[in-house]
Amino acid sequence: MKLFNSFKVVFLISVMSITAVLPAIAGEGMWLPLLLKAFNEEEMQEMGMKMTAEDIYSVNQGSLKDAIVHFGGFCTAEVVSDQGLLLTNHHCGYSEIQSHSTLQSNYLRDGFWAGNVGEELPNPGLFARFIDRIIDVSEIVLEGTSEASTDADRQAIIKQNIAAYESTVTLGTGEGIQVKPFFNTNQYFAFVTVTYDDVRLVGAPPESIGKFGADTDNWEWPRHTGDFAFFRIYAGPNNEPAGYSPENKPYSPKHHLPISLDGVEEGDFTLIFGFPGRTNQYLPSFAIEQTLNVLNPAKIEIRDNALEVVGKAMREDPAIKLKYASKFASIANYWKKWIGESLGLEKTGAIEKKKTFESELIKRDPAAQAVLDAFQQLYAQREVSAKVTDYFSEIAGRNVEMLRVAGLAKRLVSAMENGGEEAYTGFAGRLKPYLTNLYKNYDATVDQAVFTRLMGLYQSNLDSKYVPASLSGDINGLGSRIYASSAFASGERVMELLEMSPDQAVNAMKSDPAYRFYQEMSDKYQESASSQYDEISIQLDSLQSIYMKMQMDAFPERKFWPDANSTMRVTYGQVNGYAPKDGVWYNPVTHLDGMVAKYVPDDYEFDVADKLLELYDSKDYGSYATAEGKIPVCFLGSNHTTGGNSGSPAIDAYGNLIGLNFDRVWEGTMSDINYDKSICRNIMVDARYILFIVDKFAGATHLIDEMDLVHPKAGLMNGSNKSQSIDGQSQCCDQGSACCNQSQSCCNQKKGLFKRRKKCCNTKS
Repeated sequence: MKLFNSFKVVFLISVMSITAVLPAIAGEGMWLPLLLKAFNEEEMQEMGMKMTAEDIYSVNQGSLKDAIVHFGGFCTAEVVSDQGLLLTNHHCGYSEIQSHSTLQSNYLRDGFWAGNVGEELPNPGLFARFIDRIIDVSEIVLEGTSEASTDADRQAIIKQNIAAYESTVTLGTGEGIQVKPFFNTNQYFAFVTVTYDDVRLVGAPPESIGKFGADTDNWEWPRHTGDFAFFRIYAGPNNEPAGYSPENKPYSPKHHLPISLDGVEEGDFTLIFGFPGRTNQYLPSFAIEQTLNVLNPAKIEIRDNALEVVGKAMREDPAIKLKYASKFASIANYWKKWIGESLGLEKTGAIEKKKTFESELIKRDPAAQAVLDAFQQLYAQREVSAKVTDYFSEIAGRNVEMLRVAGLAKRLVSAMENGGEEAYTGFAGRLKPYLTNLYKNYDATVDQAVFTRLMGLYQSNLDSKYVPASLSGDINGLGSRIYASSAFASGERVMELLEMSPDQAVNAMKSDPAYRFYQEMSDKYQESASSQYDEISIQLDSLQSIYMKMQMDAFPERKFWPDANSTMRVTYGQVNGYAPKDGVWYNPVTHLDGMVAKYVPDDYEFDVADKLLELYDSKDYGSYATAEGKIPVCFLGSNHTTGGNSGSPAIDAYGNLIGLNFDRVWEGTMSDINYDKSICRNIMVDARYILFIVDKFAGATHLIDEMDLVHPKAGLMNGSNKSQSIDGQSQCCDQGSACCNQSQSCCNQKKGLFKRRKKCCNTKS
């Protein structure tokens, strides 16, 4: 490739050469936990942390990382008891809660609380994945790449090296290995994982708590949403991973998080541990301009229309509302995020900041001018095909469900044609549970209305050369014909298709009108836009790799961190309010008073359960209230988070759970591509609110008894006298007395650190 030859660099970069330029900016960055000792520990302790880097990440003994799981591959969860109890967001477990709900037993509306382990509900397909260890494999993976003449050759070498390395790793029961690129393929790490597939629903509050504020408050502050739910990991014999079985027992973890009852205040240290999905912090200005001016507006308009159609149907029919609740929330989530992202980019002058940085980069390294000129040319060439790609993926791949299923059918046909009956049968078997769940919450009339509206946009907003011929006529009539006769408009008929022999099923699918329309739409997209988009994207990826190294070489004093890629990360900050606009200051903590102030009886978004109102009126708050007699609900931090951090624990200076991450503020959603500490804030449910709801509202006191409740600020444990350490042995919790256990094992008062392998207690002496 010409661009690769023009800007060829030596890609083999050692850990020392990359990470030497990686000191953290407080509140910014998503850091690999195994590198904290070398590059972050000192700053974290200056910000108030009382732990060591080894307390957070250790291979040889239990550490915080052993309580953190990748929940279903899309969220984070944490272990909060020695019986495998998991805490995550209500919205992360929403589809599972919904799948167990009926009109008669509506767990979304009423909540669900298992009275004992026998009542906990299995969830096929849901998994909890731990990280056992992280290994730098850059030298192995990049061996031989410095001699590659093209990017394709380099990628082929990398692929071969990864496969060869993975074949040498011995894996145990439930273990797997993932090798991931960092710094735009300039560095590689291997993640050895342990996956548990038996994860059961334990408890969840009603939507009036778990989704309080719903779409109006989504991405907003002040917030009063109790976005949490409990699950449990089950294990087979010897505590090893196993498929679902009634014989499985609750998992016994290497470490679980104690929960602090002391709450938070401005300036407190906060650590978020989880699996952030994707950031693009080091893009050139041309990429930001295209996102702001072309791509975000296109996607926002598409979801505007989809939400309008689905929302109208939900308001008119309670059964539709139940079926489409999760789908509507999913569509609305990123619709609002993109709006906030665009506003934040404009407010913080993100494009001008990038251009200023680029000017300085050129001064330091004149070769950067040619790289930036190439970026400008490539982004301009890709602009139209990128917009068409977003239209195709948003409409055919996301918002019109019948076309999404037709796309899966196309993959089934390809499996049969390329791999025979074995490939077809394997893929069909994996599809059946997914399609069963999809059609459980499907209505063809609603989907047809979405089809008609969005195909109108496809027809009117794109040049005719990108639009299939079928859309040149009457779209209403087209939709009516397809939905009246397609098997994909009926879950029952789709399942009948999958029960046919592979040959019969493939023939039936290929003659289906929805399949034929999807094929026509896909073919037009492939021939008119996809090839160009993919070709330019490959060139941009190659150029970005060069540009990434160029930035780090030119700014040795600058703080760099690897973009998120769904791997385990730590981000640290402090409890802070912020000023969203001139003359306005947001305090960092909200209370139940504010929730009651928003209360609108019987409203979809702002109703409050009678039981919660009674508790508020009686001030029956138990031990969960503040010193002022209020129940805290949510709080803000300056931690750098993104999608995938939903359900991540908010951890205090001592390693205790203080909250549950679930959102960002609207003004700061642009942090994926332009973190700005002045307005980027993450939103967390206060742990005391979670415990208050579990105990006083739900009466699930058996769960309270299962957890370790601590008072790290006061130096006192809860009355249970439980003691739990970062390595599964003991936590130094006595901040006010001379020593622990009334005898020899004294706390380190000077540094406030955990004493490993020494017993500490909650003596009040």
